[in-house]
Amino acid sequence: MSNSSSITQFLLLPFTGTRELQLLHFWLFLGIYLAALLGNGLIITTVASDQHLHTPMYFFLLNLALLDLGSISTTLPKSMSNSLWDTKTISYLGCAAQVFSFVFLIVAEYYMLTVMSYDRYVAICKPLHYGTFLGSRACVHMAAAAWAAGFLHALLHTANTFSLPLCKGNALGQFFCEIPQILKLSCSHSYLREFGLLLFSACLVFMCFVFIVVSYVQILRAVLRIPSEQGRHKAFSTCVPHLAVVSLFVNTVMFAHLKPPSISSPSMDLVVSVLYSVVPPAVNPLIYSMRNQELKDALCKLISLCFLK
Repeated sequence: MSNSSSITQFLLLPFTGTRELQLLHFWLFLGIYLAALLGNGLIITTVASDQHLHTPMYFFLLNLALLDLGSISTTLPKSMSNSLWDTKTISYLGCAAQVFSFVFLIVAEYYMLTVMSYDRYVAICKPLHYGTFLGSRACVHMAAAAWAAGFLHALLHTANTFSLPLCKGNALGQFFCEIPQILKLSCSHSYLREFGLLLFSACLVFMCFVFIVVSYVQILRAVLRIPSEQGRHKAFSTCVPHLAVVSLFVNTVMFAHLKPPSISSPSMDLVVSVLYSVVPPAVNPLIYSMRNQELKDALCKLISLCFLK
């Protein structure tokens, strides 16, 4: 038995114990990571450099890409390093930093997606008031609120989790440091305090989810009132990427944390954790660029300028 003061490092769960498969895991994650860096980096560069994309929708998309870059950079590099060098360890402070960063970025991303649903609601349901409701100052305030909310959540959860006494070893059943896995190592009833914080956070997440659903119900009603089929298609096409990203994010997170215990196993938990921590940041740029002609044109323009230079 050990307590938290004597723990200097945690042991992460490897994907496999076979050396060849570890190297395969490294190259697979490296490819996903480079794709995420390229995709999100192109969106950030394109939106920042193209004056035509300096609108609320693309401003929020730029913030989303920054959050995606941060979240995937929090989990994958350490996992790739462990697979490449055949290790499983992460330092105590490194684990705390990983928990803080991941919670901060994931929560901020969810709030950013909520803000983006409001942007689509105003653009379609209140188009005459779009400039009033979503002026530059309002956009900055909403984006800052999403980042600040993520920071506050991360600060509270990280401080509370790592203040608990840990006496059940230091092995985590996950490929990165995750709060539920750390709570399993606690031998104190104080962990109920963290569950209380998690429940409070879940209530806020549910309220945001209801807001997103209500926004899209109103959007759908407004779109159906548009007389021309072309107009309906054009209006709703601006919402499809955001709706797809929200669905991917929410479904993977819900499945990861609410899946039935009967199908839970260490290998299944690893696969599911990859779905919600790795796949969305890598796929989001593809979703937005495929369905958005304006963004595709700006990307082509940027790439052509780079080649001309």
